[in-house]
Parts: sequence; C-alpha cells; structure tokens
Amino acid sequence: MPPSSVRPATVMTDPGATPVSALPGVGPALAEALGRLGLERVQDLWFHLPLRYEDKTRVTAIADLRPGERAQVEGVIEAVERGFRYRPQLKVAIGDDSHQTLMLRFFHFHRAQSEQLQPGARLLCYGEVRQGAQGLEMVHPQYQRLSGDEPVTVDELLTPVYPTTEGLGQKRLAGVIAKALALLPPDAQLELIPQELCQAHGLTSLREALLYVHRPPPDAHLGQLTTGRHPSQQRLAFEELLTQHLSLKRMREAVRRRHAPRLGGNGEFRKRLLGSLPFGLTGAQQRVSVEIAGDIAQPQPMLRLVQGDVGSGKTIVAALAALAAVESGYQVALMAPTELLAEQHLNHFRHWLTPLGLEVVWLAGKVTGKARQQALARVAAGAQVVIGTHALMQEGVAFAQLGLVIVDEQHRFGVQQRLSLRDKGADHESGLVPHQLVLTATPIPRTLAMSAYADLDVSAIDELPPGRTPVQTIAISNARRFDVIERIHAACLEGRQAYWVCTLIEESEQLRAQAAEVAHAELSAALADCRIGLIHGRMKPKEKQAVMGAFKAGELSVLVATTVIEVGVDVPNASLMVIENSERLGLAQLHQLRGRVGRGAIASNCVLLYQPPLGQLARERLQVMRETNDGFRIAEKDLELRGPGEVLGTRQTGQLSFRIADLARDAHLLPAVQEVGAHLLARHPQAAERLITRWIGGAARFVHA
Repeated sequence: MPPSSVRPATVMTDPGATPVSALPGVGPALAEALGRLGLERVQDLWFHLPLRYEDKTRVTAIADLRPGERAQVEGVIEAVERGFRYRPQLKVAIGDDSHQTLMLRFFHFHRAQSEQLQPGARLLCYGEVRQGAQGLEMVHPQYQRLSGDEPVTVDELLTPVYPTTEGLGQKRLAGVIAKALALLPPDAQLELIPQELCQAHGLTSLREALLYVHRPPPDAHLGQLTTGRHPSQQRLAFEELLTQHLSLKRMREAVRRRHAPRLGGNGEFRKRLLGSLPFGLTGAQQRVSVEIAGDIAQPQPMLRLVQGDVGSGKTIVAALAALAAVESGYQVALMAPTELLAEQHLNHFRHWLTPLGLEVVWLAGKVTGKARQQALARVAAGAQVVIGTHALMQEGVAFAQLGLVIVDEQHRFGVQQRLSLRDKGADHESGLVPHQLVLTATPIPRTLAMSAYADLDVSAIDELPPGRTPVQTIAISNARRFDVIERIHAACLEGRQAYWVCTLIEESEQLRAQAAEVAHAELSAALADCRIGLIHGRMKPKEKQAVMGAFKAGELSVLVATTVIEVGVDVPNASLMVIENSERLGLAQLHQLRGRVGRGAIASNCVLLYQPPLGQLARERLQVMRETNDGFRIAEKDLELRGPGEVLGTRQTGQLSFRIADLARDAHLLPAVQEVGAHLLARHPQAAERLITRWIGGAARFVHA
C-alpha cells in the first residue's frame, strides 16, 4: 500500500500502539517510570530520541586530548590527594604511554571510592576535558577499574544519551528502547507522509532514520549528530515540525469557532492608571495596547502573543488589557511559570490596581491551608484579578466569570497548559471562552513566530523605555577562569552581587544540579570570605525561594545557578553575570541570562566564559553578544546563523520542548513543512491525526480545543 493512501492502523496490527508493559522485562515499576517520561506505547519509545552521544568506541591518548572535548582515556594512577580545606576534594592523577598526565577531580565522593583509587590502579575514564589550574582535567568522570593486564574493550557503536527520570538509568532505558526498535515495521506501514511528498522534498526513509539516530555506527559524523544536522535527524526534525504545525493549525481553527465576551468598558480605569504612572507609554506600548483592545472587543477569542525585550514594558500593557476586562464585569487570571516571576507581577498589579479599588488575589503552590481556602473563596466570589503559578490550573480553582487569561513566558508551560487554564473560564451555559494574551521576553523572528505560535497573532514591543544603560559584555577563555573569580571577589568586597550560571546541557536534572554543585564548591573554596548561594532545578520550591530571597536581600554575594534563573529574577544590586560554557548556548538564551543584570543604577557587566577552541558558529554568537543588547537583532542573527541555540529557550528549561527539532537550526525546513501540512490537512486528514498522536500522544486532545 503506498503511503499516500495510508489508513490508521488498528491496535491489533500496529506494533507501535502496543503498551510498553507488553515488552519482555517491563514490569509495573518500570512501566511506571517510563510513564513519567510519557512513554506509554511502543511507538513512544521509537520517538524518544537521544539528547547527545558519547564516543566510547576508541581510547584517546592523554597527549591528544583537547579542552572542551569528551573523550575516553586509559591510564594508571600516579598520585592521589585528598583535600579538606573548606570542602573535601579528591584529586587523582593518571598517566599513560604518551607520558602525559590527566587530573581527575571529585568534589563528591565516599570513603570506599577513595580507598579504591590508589596509585598503581588502572582506570578507563570518560568525561569532558577542561583546562585546570595545573593542566588538563576531568571533573566527576565516568570510570571503571581494570585488573592488571585486562584488555580494554570499547563499544562497537556510539552510545546514545536519552532524556531520563529519577530511578531510571541510561542502560535500562536503552535496553527497553532496543526491544521496541525490534518491533519497527517496514516503511510502508510506518510512513505517514505521502510518498510523492517525501520524494519532492528529499525526505529519507523514516525507518532508517530512526535506526540510525538510536544506533549510530562508530564512523558516524559526531559533529553532525551533536548539532542535529545529520540527514537522519533532519528527517525526524521535519516530521516533528510538521506535527507541531498541524496541531497548532487544528487548534487555531477549533478555538476560532468558539465565542468570547466583548471586553471594553468606558476606559475610566485605564485613564486613572495612566495618570498615576511616573512614566509615559512608549509608541510601541501604545500600538500594541490598541491591537489588544481591538481583539478583546470582538466576540471571537483573542489569541495574541506580545513579544518584547527584557524591560520593554509588557507588564503595563497586560495591566491595561486587564482593566478593560474588569470594566466589563469579567475576571482576569495571570499565570507565570515560577513563583518569583508571579510575585513580581503581583507586586506590580497591586501597586497599580489597589488604588483603583480593585482586588488582586495571590494563588500559588506555597499558599496553603486556611489562606488557600480564603483565596479560593475570593476567586469563586468574583475577585477581579487572580495572579499565580501552575496552581491556577489545579482542581478546586473555580472562577465566577473569567474573561481574560494572561500567560507569561508561555513556552515554559506549553500550549496544553495554557488551554487548561482557558478551559477553567469556559462558560458551559453561554458557550463563551476567555480571551488569551501571551507574553514573552524572548524576541522571535517573524518567520519562526509563524511556526512556533501558528495559533496566535503576534505583536512586538520593539522599543525600550529611555534611560536604560546597556550591559557591557566580554568573552573570556576558561584558561582565565581564575582572573574572573578574582574579579567577582573584588566586586563582592565593594558590596555588589554576582551570578555564576552553569549551563551544562544534560539528560537529567540530577547531572545539571551536580554541575552547579561542583561550581559552588569551587567558588566557596576560592572566595572563603564571601557567602555563596546555590540554586538548581532539583531543589524544592521552598528551598529555591529561600535562596532567592537571601540573594535579593543582599545576604548572599554570589548565586551559583543552573539556567532556572533565566527568567523572572529582579535583583537591582546584582551587576555581574558570569555564564560558564557560554559557547554551548544559543543567542536568545544568552541574551535572556544577561538580562538578569543591568536592572539597577549600577553599571553592569556580563562575562561569557568559553572553552576553547571555539567553532565558527560559537565565535559569531559570542561576537554578536559583545556588539549589541538589542533582543530583536539578536533573534534575527540567531536565525541567520542557524546554530544549535534555542531561539525559544525551551530545551534547557525541561518544560515544553522539541525532542529533536530546533526552530533556529531547522528554519530552512519551515516552508516545506507548511506546504506538506496544507496538503495533509486537505487530502490526508487521517494521516495528520496519526502524526499528531505519534508525536504529541496524550496531549493530542488539546488539538481539538
């Protein structure tokens, strides 16, 4: 049967629809762990794609190691040193036949480990090579002990590293995926894009692409695989982008068929608020505010994205929209991805709206017990504005008459969560649904916005308020790491504060947290007279809140963090930002991180610490960061370079993310994606449905919202 006439297969004939629990060796506990990753059917495992690869197919001589590379080395322990100053540290020097030495450094270790690592022992190690104070080193490498004359065995294939979860190791997950791949059907059954379209756009075999990506041969081009540019990855990226395009088109059509309340009022609240502000609106703010007012005055639901650089004034524009809803007798819900960001909105809205006699209710995860019950009662009784986090979507939250939903940093939630909040405001008697306003501080080139937010109209606040001082940005090699630490020390002694951001992009939050803990230990040892804080994604919300509170209060001099601080932190006294391994990040995320400083009157600096040698793309990205603070120019340049950076800043957040596609890198695929998408919707709607089910799974119900 040619793919152009594909019909949805039944569960009986479709191996992809088989539950993972039917695979050999997958018991209830393993099935539950897989379920936490959204892996419920065999085809979910086919499309659970590696984040990166480890090359353990060869052993590299220590003399041939280069900083920034990941490599496997074999060596004999020459010396061991345990340090107890400030924090325990285990240093192990190994040498090989190339007569060079490599330092293995462990900040977290146990007694049995240190007793096992004795001079004379042979080790096989794998890790990232970095430039240390006394030469090349690996921090917390993977390693195994080899007996006296035991030959070294290397892997036959590159080792895929998958996204995983607590309690599910890489080997176990890879084993389950291997069992699923054994059930891959032939292309004629697997392919959902019509054959003539595959040929027209040069798309390779889907089956071969999946097998290659999961099992790259030892001669695979690791550079292509690392950046996602291998033809097999591009084939999968095309299908994933196509699925997203189809789902958003369906969603927009479905939402546009609904009805919404007309919002407007007499403008009295708007006039009073504008009169009380110590500043005037910029031309861009006025233009976007008019666009929003026109949308919410219509009986169809508004679906508008407002993008604007850090500090462009999106919050006041959202507040003016909220006042129009309140004047019309409707409630407003504002949802932000973190309690920090939500609290900042709360402070702004209460400062602006309370003098107008309006009630602003706070509802977040930390609001519990009696306070939560009181907040829920006020929401149900018609409190005009409700601000919070994911807690707004929980059971028990009932609005009296919700007319406008505002979502900040929507990519942190995902389309499904945004629609979950909208559904809370749906009036089943009248059939009305709330208007939706989405805010983002990540400027997106228009071509990407059309694909990433195909269900939304897009407005841009492309003008900054006058008087903002640009952040000075410099790029420094990791070889001068100690100079940077000294610079931080000097700044702290002057009473200033600094961020040190660890950008390890790994398969689990556990390893990301570990990288931050290593940096925290290093800085604590080097800056003994400064208070150093630590924040990462594995900490409980209360712990993160306490650390951020201490940093905002000036009780901490330096905050070591993963990219969890990318959005929503406002500490005016923080004037120095150090971004470690900055060459790994896309321009948009670097710009977001830099936006955490320069928020006060103090001149601020951003240090981009990089691991040489730099590739051409990384060199160009860092150069752009040094040249401009304009977020829109940066976004356009990111698209032009098509580097591996995230224009939407999603992969590192652990929230909504593509499995393999990258909108910046794969922008050249978008015209063909739109063409194929239009063809499928018009002529092969069943194939479109199956694509959505394949890539989006259980969340596909929102496509028909």
